[in-house]
Amino acid sequence: MAYIIIFKSLPAPSLSSSFLPTNTISSSSQMGSFVFPHLSPQLKPSFRSFCKAQTTPTFAVSRRNAMVGLFSGCIATQIITNDRAQALQSVGFREYIDFFDGYSLNYPKNWIQVKGAGADIFFRDPFVLDENLFVDISSPSSSKYKSVEDLGPPEEAGKNMLKQYLTEFMSTRLGVRRESNVLSTSSRVADDGRLYYQIEVNIKSYANNNELAVMPQERVVRKEWDRRYLSVLGVENNRLYELRLQVPEDVFRDEENDLRQVMDSFRVNKITA
Repeated sequence: MAYIIIFKSLPAPSLSSSFLPTNTISSSSQMGSFVFPHLSPQLKPSFRSFCKAQTTPTFAVSRRNAMVGLFSGCIATQIITNDRAQALQSVGFREYIDFFDGYSLNYPKNWIQVKGAGADIFFRDPFVLDENLFVDISSPSSSKYKSVEDLGPPEEAGKNMLKQYLTEFMSTRLGVRRESNVLSTSSRVADDGRLYYQIEVNIKSYANNNELAVMPQERVVRKEWDRRYLSVLGVENNRLYELRLQVPEDVFRDEENDLRQVMDSFRVNKITA
């Protein structure tokens, strides 16, 4: 049923509050209920029902879609948050022993081994890809180390290690700049009676966002990464062993305890024929 409404000489509406809708959306059961001051009392109920019938389905679908979108967003946020939490929480350790090359260490048990990384062994965090560790061993034919003290005192070894890091990270890109410093160097005798050096280094990398730009103001320098490198050096079998951990500085603050346990677990072992 349709209604034809004829307005006759209606006065101009005022801007008073009485002209405004008084119950536009009060609840799901009253959605679309408006007050129209110029309709006769006989037409108001029918016109109100007509507006409600036309508007309610539209609002219901939108509300359903909105709830689906909100629910999906909550799930995505929870997944991202859980991934970050899994990367930061302590998950325990596994022991890795290399009888052939003569060393052992503990690593976080949720880390995965990466093959073909160029190191003797390589593990990384599955969530924070910049967080990893590897072991590097000097060649037995080109090195004849008797003790880690062959590297000099820990301070000198730290400076040499920093130079080695910067050489490894050397870039051919224009506008790349590295800031680095040795944070700490120390030595300790472990429970196996061997002497180990521990070296901590911070390196920051900066690069231009438009390295080929002609005007200086078009080359904006930004920080690419900020990392902590922790190395443990030991000597056995006439070879120099290095355990190196790499971790972003913001992650290091949360995982420092676990990473130091990895460092303390590193041992070099005598190879028996």
